[in-house]
Amino acid sequence: MGMMRRLFGLWLLAAGLVLGAGAAQAHPHVWITATSEVLYAPDGSVTGVRHAWTFDDMFSAYAVQGLEGKTKGTYSREELAPLAQTNVESLKEYAYFTFAKADGKKERFQEPIDYFLDYKDTVLTLHFTLPLKTPVRPKQLVLEVFDRSFFIDFKMAEKDPVALTGAPTGCQMKLTRPGDGTASAQKLNEQTFAEGENANFGLMFANKITVDCP
Repeated sequence: MGMMRRLFGLWLLAAGLVLGAGAAQAHPHVWITATSEVLYAPDGSVTGVRHAWTFDDMFSAYAVQGLEGKTKGTYSREELAPLAQTNVESLKEYAYFTFAKADGKKERFQEPIDYFLDYKDTVLTLHFTLPLKTPVRPKQLVLEVFDRSFFIDFKMAEKDPVALTGAPTGCQMKLTRPGDGTASAQKLNEQTFAEGENANFGLMFANKITVDCP
């Protein structure tokens, strides 16, 4: 139980840092390498997104401390199940760091399903599906993955970072990584003035997935 509380505490610490630290001091404490899958129904509508987030080895080591595995140094999916549940429950407060717009309109997600953790090569990977509250069929879908406080640094994987699963023919996907353009910086300035200093510092480090469909 202590381990779970500790992990939960780590996520909550992120919120404290936003309030307590200015943008100048903001820097990540957890690093995640991510892959995302945009899921489509047979009728061509987007039903949700499936993430796989691989935590850095320091965080992974911290998270599994005190966890008893049958085999030393390895943990089965079953052994990691309580930790996976704590992970997704504590992510809720941060909207799962996943923000969607369909043709410019904000879309909401339901609670995660099909979630589990696996442990391989000393790192933990959290897998989970975020179903959309209402499936949508937009001309343009924009998904952004980032932490507003920049406590967590999300980096999309170099190899196959984004997949479109079951997408209609003719859909085109573009991934904009942080630093690819000034769009995020401009957006940040507008929002900084609108919402108070450093409210959305992490926007500068957003990964933006844009899917255009005919």
